[in-house]
Formats: sequence, structure tokens, C-alpha cells
Amino acid sequence: MDFNMDMFRLDGKVALVTGAVYGIGFEIARSLAAAGATIVFNNLSQQSVDEGISKYQAAGIEAKGYVCDVTDEEAVQSMVKQIKAEVGSIDILVNNAGIIKRTPMTEMSAGDFRQVVDVDLTAPFIVAKAVIPDMIEKGAGKIINICSMMSELGRETVSAYASAKGGLKMLTKNIASEYGQYNIQCNGIGPGYIATPQTAPLRELQEDGERHPFDQFIVGRTPAARWGETSDLAGPSVFLASPASDFVNGHILYVDGGILAYIGKQP
Repeated sequence: MDFNMDMFRLDGKVALVTGAVYGIGFEIARSLAAAGATIVFNNLSQQSVDEGISKYQAAGIEAKGYVCDVTDEEAVQSMVKQIKAEVGSIDILVNNAGIIKRTPMTEMSAGDFRQVVDVDLTAPFIVAKAVIPDMIEKGAGKIINICSMMSELGRETVSAYASAKGGLKMLTKNIASEYGQYNIQCNGIGPGYIATPQTAPLRELQEDGERHPFDQFIVGRTPAARWGETSDLAGPSVFLASPASDFVNGHILYVDGGILAYIGKQP
């Protein structure tokens, strides 16, 4: 196919972005909508779904929301069938829903560890499993798993999260390996440290006018010398969801300002 900018268009495509009520998921969904996709999303409660619909409407997007726990296989299968009946079969899946529990490993219960793995790894398996059959039937599909720098690196207090995100990286590669023959591309995005409302306290100036120690650490560790913005994920998301990436499969695109390439400044 000769290159043209229409390769990045998503007109007529239905995109399911899990947990996309705020933050990274909302920004990814908004970018896919700007490229022409119809957005559907889920969250755990009707209240959060309603909040999400209001946010999308404020952004000029007619998204449709569903109450669904993505760790519940029966509920996910039911949601995917409902989306197919009400909107259309899913062309693009973004496995965005996730949690983190920051607890030293020796203080973390096995139950908490399992919960993080269940949401961050088992759920993407469940949702991908639910949408792949229709993708096979259509002979095309895009799956984007939201991985993490913790798919590659360890850090204090995130043993469960790093284990799950490392597993999600390998699930991404395996879906590509198993279903690439059906013109299904499965790739991952690994965000770096992104400026969101949740991280705002870490970026506020201290009483002495100095940056927060963690803010100093991140900026000093990032060649781009800044936190990422949610908008930095828009282009990579559209690329991996579009025909422009039809021969990109099993790849993790780290959107991290260069952290993973950088050993850090000499003290």
C-alpha cells in the first residue's frame, strides 16, 4: 500500500478501551475518537460509567459505557456480545484497566498479590480472548495492551505490579505469535512517568521552593527532562490501532522520554 495519511484513520472502527474514565485510558480513547473510531468503555460501577459518559460528551465524543468487571470472564463475554449487538463487533481493544498496590514484598499478602495480577494480567487475557473470535472472522483486529516500564524494570514496593506487567508483555508477544496469521496485531504501550491528577502532589513545589524529591528524581532520570503528558500517548495509540501498523506485531512501544535507554547522570 502506498503511503498516505488515511492509513492513520479509524473511521468505521469500534474501539473498546477498558477502564477509560480518566487519565491515560481517557486520553487514548479521545485520540482514537479523533481519528474516527467509535468509543466504548467499561468501569466497575454505573456511577463511574455515567461520569465517563459526561466527560466524553464534554469532549464532543458520543461514547457508550458498560458496567463490567474485566476480571469476570462471564461478565466480559456478556459485555462483548452486548457491544456487538448495540454498536458493532470490536475492531480495536485497548487493555487499559489496571491497579497498583505499593507494598514491600515481605509485607504483601498473597491475596493482594493475586488481585494485582488478576486485574493487570488475567483481565487482559479474558478480554482479548472474548474479542479475538470476531477479529478472526473479519480477518483483522488490533489489540493494544497498556504495559509499563515495570515490564522491564524492578522497583521497591511493586513486586506484584512488575510481575503482572512483565507477564502482560509476554502475553502481548504470545497473542501476536498465535493470531498474527489472521491479520491480528497485538502490541503494547509502556508509558513512562505521566503527569496525571494522581501524580500532581509529587510535582508540587515544596515550602522551600524546591521540587519534590521524587519529581527531581524523575526529571533527572529522564533524557527529555520532564514528565510525560497524557497527550504524548495519543500518536502511539493511533498508530498501533491503525492500518499504518499492520506489519508491527508483538512490539512494546515505550513512551518514556528515554528513561529505559539512559543509565542516569553521574553523581
